[in-house]
Amino acid sequence: MEDFAGKLAVVTGGGAGMGRELVVRLTAAGCNVATCDIFPDTLEETAALCDPAVRVTTHACDVSDEDQVMAFRDAVVQRHDAECAHLLFNNAGIVGGGSFVGGDRASWERTFGVCWYGVYHGTRAFLPLLVASDAACIVNTSSINGFWASVGPEAPHTAYSTAKFAVKGFSEALIADLRMHAPHVRVAVVMPGHIGTSITANSPRVHGAPSPDELSGEEIARVRERMVAAGQPVGNAPDDHIRAALSKRAVEFRENAPTSAADAADIILDGVRTGRWRILVGEDAHALDRMVRAEPEAAYEPEFARRARAQGVFTRIPGRR
Repeated sequence: MEDFAGKLAVVTGGGAGMGRELVVRLTAAGCNVATCDIFPDTLEETAALCDPAVRVTTHACDVSDEDQVMAFRDAVVQRHDAECAHLLFNNAGIVGGGSFVGGDRASWERTFGVCWYGVYHGTRAFLPLLVASDAACIVNTSSINGFWASVGPEAPHTAYSTAKFAVKGFSEALIADLRMHAPHVRVAVVMPGHIGTSITANSPRVHGAPSPDELSGEEIARVRERMVAAGQPVGNAPDDHIRAALSKRAVEFRENAPTSAADAADIILDGVRTGRWRILVGEDAHALDRMVRAEPEAAYEPEFARRARAQGVFTRIPGRR
């Protein structure tokens, strides 16, 4: 897969972040692209950035819903007059459902549904088209939270981490399965660190949650309680200050990240071109991978998290100590 020209790629979550950058770079390389997102307006922005010399189709789809994914697949076949596909990027993801013990079940299952079942449904739907090609690659986005289920000892991170572990395990299990039953189809698992995307800003919208400006006094009180528990001195801060801090966090998460979404897309595509099945994205991902492999039993101790931050892991995430 050294040359993407003339091929057909499918990219989920193409409305923003790494998904958008993948679409833009694939089209610049001469690849035809079908991309989906839950927010159609963002897809139009992505399409406007693409090379007009290739075919780009946009599709509204909630990847956690199998019927919608199957309808997306059928629309791709029709609009691209496709008998096969060459690349599948199962990229869509959201955050939420931090605590399994004390959190909201609907938020937990919504996060897990997008981050895991989006990969599962996408692979189920498009695998026959990939097998029908002469050479193909499935690229599944996991995370550093696919090998370290934490963002630090002060904040549970269960739904996202559980889903990303599942994505990693599924991808690795597919290596032998594809080698035996479809040897011309490869799989790669992507494990990004902190990437400059809008995931923290967009996820509440997927969950149907209000924007920071729309939060009620009761909701702000719960946010304040969580922030104080994380060591932030906001116990006496006015509600409007909390709302402003939440809005600022989402911007800082994107703008202050050590790796941009554009750079992440370049790393991913380079990995696909060179045939790698395990693609770490960002120096923080490489550092954490080394640490977890060296000390798996210590990985969830507070001291481990402090040392990880000293290695540049999560140091630029707002609200994390």
